[in-house]
Amino acid sequence: MSTQTSTRQRLINAAIELFATQGVTETTTKAVAELAQVNEVTLFRHFGNKHGLLLAVISESAVFQELGETLRQQAKQKHSVAQAIQWYASDRLAAIAQFPELVLSILGEARQYPVENRRIIGKYIHQISHDVAEYLAAVMQREQLHSQLPVEKLASLLNYILLGYAIIELATEANESSDREEFLNDLVKLFLGENIDSTRLEHTTERKEIADLPANLVQTILQQAKNSGLQDYALVYVLFAAGLSPVDVTYLKRSHQISNSHEHLLQITQGSVRQVPVNQWIMGKRYGSYTRNPLTQWLKSRKDDCSALFLNDSGMPITEQEIKERWRVLTEGLLTPEDKVPAIEQAQQTWCIEMLVKGISIEDLSILTGWSLTKLQPYAHRAKEKLALEQALRLDQKS
Repeated sequence: MSTQTSTRQRLINAAIELFATQGVTETTTKAVAELAQVNEVTLFRHFGNKHGLLLAVISESAVFQELGETLRQQAKQKHSVAQAIQWYASDRLAAIAQFPELVLSILGEARQYPVENRRIIGKYIHQISHDVAEYLAAVMQREQLHSQLPVEKLASLLNYILLGYAIIELATEANESSDREEFLNDLVKLFLGENIDSTRLEHTTERKEIADLPANLVQTILQQAKNSGLQDYALVYVLFAAGLSPVDVTYLKRSHQISNSHEHLLQITQGSVRQVPVNQWIMGKRYGSYTRNPLTQWLKSRKDDCSALFLNDSGMPITEQEIKERWRVLTEGLLTPEDKVPAIEQAQQTWCIEMLVKGISIEDLSILTGWSLTKLQPYAHRAKEKLALEQALRLDQKS
């Protein structure tokens, strides 16, 4: 095993050297193998081809490797937000500076790579932004600070600025330490000057209106959808049973459904790729089983060949606007306890809060929704409110 590891690392080291000195496009697998002192077949056995080798170089370089764990450890330090941003920016620029020619070569030739390889590189960059967002969210939550921008966007912008600066610095060889220090100070001022607000988190939580729907209203909406037809019933059922947004629903296909006696799942392939459960129980009432429910009944009734899970009146995949229009028709004349017409977004809010009330952790809910822990904080607060009300009612009944 140690020999295999050593061989793999020699190939990666050889690729780094050749990619940096003569570019990815001009480097051949034969040249890499010769520099690593192995035969070309060995390279193919480890990486498949040159682009597989390139992906290994990227994913195992200092720019990417173990960043998520490093950020999680840093989040435990008693850093201010300013210190957190400055540390991260300085650390990333230092990591990029370890392989300047390699970074310039990879980015400069990226358009020549196969589409699948560009997508995988994009996935690594997206993962970095996700890890940074979690890091910044943890620091801001500890300090009870609020970001005017979603923390995910804040992390992406931070990475874009850092990458742009690094490329200019590498391309122009402008690496004066005083210039770097000034850039880092200005970067912190940029992000803290107008974006970070010292408003306490409990105040910002109040601004975010989380209005889950009561059980009787949910059941009424589902009943009206049932009266409207199999597809409307299945559509509203998915909104309340799986906690999906209208956009999520538009991408669903028949093949994305996993249904057996033990589980009913939907595969989400756009945005935050994940699986979500389709619940049997909604607000205390059971709507069938995993294998026989409004969604499976709708699909069983279909006679068409369209792959989409839901269709419009023309038999084409349903759009977000068409879903919202169906919701509007089905909820016409109904009012929430706040005397407002039920909004379609409240179906997803209701699902999230119901899951939290049932006992799911906020971390697990983050996985199912693809949302950050910061975004879910208002939902957790609302779930605690509901549990407190239930506890008060039980105490009243005992007395």
